[in-house]
Amino acid sequence: MKAIHFGAGNIGRGFVGLLLHEAGYEVVFADVNAPLIEALQQAPSYTVHEAGEVPTDKVVNNFRAINSATHEADLINEIATADAVTTAVGPTVLRFVAPVIAAGLARREAGLAPLAVMACENAINATDLLAEQVWANVSDGDRQALAGRVAFANTAVDRIVPGQAADAGIDVTVEAFYEWVIESPAFGGTPPVIPGATFVENLAPYIERKLFTVNTGHATVAYLGTQAGVSKLSDALLVPAVADGARRVLEETSALLVAKHGLDEDTQRAYREKILGRFANPALPDTVERVGRQPLRKLSRNERFIGPAAEIAERGTRPVALLEAIAAALRFDVADDEQSVELKRMLATDPAETIVANVRARAHPSALRRCARGRARRCHRSLIRGIPRSERAGGF
Repeated sequence: MKAIHFGAGNIGRGFVGLLLHEAGYEVVFADVNAPLIEALQQAPSYTVHEAGEVPTDKVVNNFRAINSATHEADLINEIATADAVTTAVGPTVLRFVAPVIAAGLARREAGLAPLAVMACENAINATDLLAEQVWANVSDGDRQALAGRVAFANTAVDRIVPGQAADAGIDVTVEAFYEWVIESPAFGGTPPVIPGATFVENLAPYIERKLFTVNTGHATVAYLGTQAGVSKLSDALLVPAVADGARRVLEETSALLVAKHGLDEDTQRAYREKILGRFANPALPDTVERVGRQPLRKLSRNERFIGPAAEIAERGTRPVALLEAIAAALRFDVADDEQSVELKRMLATDPAETIVANVRARAHPSALRRCARGRARRCHRSLIRGIPRSERAGGF
């Protein structure tokens, strides 16, 4: 079996690539990072260090690496004969991956089993987005013929992969916990062989449980920790105000998840406590600066803060703790993070109309109505109030 994985970064090597390797696939990493690809091409193996109560090292071999910028034709040929394609490149990069997948499908023999395509991104229904981009690169005349050669399945992924030591090379340190949930109906009864993954009929509860617990909680600790003057993420939870704020945020999102998806309340309580314990793992060298980066994306309409806060408001409850976390996100100030710098500039200098226009693709346009001229304490309230009630629920 052969799997093509787009994104040879830490998540690709330390999570998706590892699980595909353990499932028996030859993994072909595709990336535009030339030094990283060259390092993978020259190495017979790399090691994934799992940081848990019992640290474990796992060796990954039987892989190859292709520079997708300089050897696109080779990559297309690999896709044409692969069993699976996965991604961990970020949702905004999927549109650049799609044309190569479309070209691979065009060269795929009709008698082969459908190519399993799964976008493993921190976004809701990312594979649907990838599929849309793939079909946009296929002519109307070819679409029907190629439809039988591919199966697109949405996924929910969860593993903390912190920033790595400067001398780590291609080895990766990750947390021991992981979860890879894949929707099974897309495969028509014959899902790919990935023992480390969980296949489910309905993915929605798993996606939102992860996004509104892990992602919301992770970012909350980062933004509150930044305000508290802490750098290491695990140390942030030693600050009572940060720990209390994060727990109250997850209590709000848990109540939403229980009400919306019928999750067992005790099970969800145990899940969120486990999540907080994962964030507090001192063996993971993560920082609030890294976790909090890209605040504009994290404040977008269907993301980890505004998504659950809007639904909670629609159900008639004020999301107090989430609003406090949103306020902290608006004050996130890291000089080497482009979105942080842009957000600070917009809040300080731009009129509200300009901010609305610039953030429209990432946050609801009326949500930033009061964000001009540095009024962050008023801005975080309008992120919820500015969303019409008719649009606060659903939208996922």
